[in-house]
Amino acid sequence: MEAKFFRFLKIVGVGYKAKAESQGRLLYLRLVCSHEVELTVPPAVRVFCFKPNIICCAGIDEERVQQFAASVRSCKPPEVYEGKGLGLVVKETMHIYSS
Repeated sequence: MEAKFFRFLKIVGVGYKAKAESQGRLLYLRLVCSHEVELTVPPAVRVFCFKPNIICCAGIDEERVQQFAASVRSCKPPEVYEGKGLGLVVKETMHIYSS
């Protein structure tokens, strides 16, 4: 799959981590809960974790990439005062065109 749209999420907080498995089909989030949150990634989207605190959602359909990034962010939105939680790194989507 050639990805054209990307959304990056950054996890801020002590002990907050993410892990992608099964070729980008499963995303595990370790947030405040005592257990890991497991998210199934839709077929049109792939997920990569460059570091334990940076998540990249990539795909060919911009709407589905944004929707999945929003669903991941809704697991732990950033706190107002401290900023701990999941926040978007780049608000704009990056378009990559191959020639």
